[in-house]
Amino acid sequence: MSLLLALFASSALAADQIKIEPAFWWSDMKNPELQLMVYGKDIKNADVTVDYPGVKVDSIARLDSPNYLLVYLNLDGAKAGEMTLNFKQGKQSKKVKYVLKNREMAGDKRIGFSNEDVTTNSVMPHYQKGQVELICKEDGIVAGLQVFQRVFQLLDPKTEVVFDVQDGEAVQKGQHMATVVGDIRVLLSGERTALNYLQRMSGIATMTAKYVKRLEGTKTHVLDTRKTTPGLRMLEKQAVKIGGGMNHRIGLFDMILLKDNHIDFAGGIDNAIDRCHAYLKEKGLNLKIEIEVRSFDELDQVLKHGGVNRIMLDNFSVPDTKKAVDIIAGKYETESSGGITYDTIRDYAEQGVDFISVGALTHSVKGLDMSFKACE
Repeated sequence: MSLLLALFASSALAADQIKIEPAFWWSDMKNPELQLMVYGKDIKNADVTVDYPGVKVDSIARLDSPNYLLVYLNLDGAKAGEMTLNFKQGKQSKKVKYVLKNREMAGDKRIGFSNEDVTTNSVMPHYQKGQVELICKEDGIVAGLQVFQRVFQLLDPKTEVVFDVQDGEAVQKGQHMATVVGDIRVLLSGERTALNYLQRMSGIATMTAKYVKRLEGTKTHVLDTRKTTPGLRMLEKQAVKIGGGMNHRIGLFDMILLKDNHIDFAGGIDNAIDRCHAYLKEKGLNLKIEIEVRSFDELDQVLKHGGVNRIMLDNFSVPDTKKAVDIIAGKYETESSGGITYDTIRDYAEQGVDFISVGALTHSVKGLDMSFKACE
């Protein structure tokens, strides 16, 4: 299984304003697949087709932002070259070129490793049909079923995966979650990869749901951060959504967030904000601006200058958060961040902030325990 961390940039349904980057590819299997991140203004609901031999659109994932979507391409039979992606939204249609590289079909062989499962091929050299059961071993929220299924069906499209649960559903210890039927070699080779995704995403959804429940009765929303596992950001942020949380920035391209170092290097708050507006005007971008403040003096400077959409209160105490929210008085969105735990998050929410960002949703989470057992 090969993963590539995407680098994203740029912004409308005009061909020169649609940015396409590889998010990750699956290549060491019978049906190689490429996931593309597509970024463009209000592109979320666009239909996508491809003009290229051996390439077809498998599915499209549409997340929170109106400005991006994920396109899954089946590369079975494709060769390297320049392909055309067709985007259609209402009466508008645009064509965008993308170069399909040899590395996106090379698998782990490109770094000198074999993709053969030598253990499975030793004990099971020929096709034999088998069945396994997926059982939950602790209470939680399930997330990542589509990815779990995709692992097996990319190894062999004839693999049957039947779920008894759905993403976002609460599961209990001992509950039967799914049955997988197919070539035993596929079941054995795909087991760990499929479980890695499912357990990781379910752990994130479970943790997120716990935080969201903690804030019931307040107006505050739980946000994730960019503190994600390299190469898995999109899946982990999807798990946060499944757990009831909200996505903050996906990357560095979809929102301006002025933090302490940006402000210090820019020569102060006024300069930093002014440079952001000049940049957005020059590039023709329509992005929100959030600014971090570390003190009431910085908060006062931001309020006097204006020109932002959200103010992040960084490492403010609970009493100071209340004071800051009262001073801001609804003029801007507010976000609390820095050292906030499950035990203290409700105290901050009760001060009236709009958002609380929690890095622990993705960087300190434990996978949900599950078992994958062969049936006699």
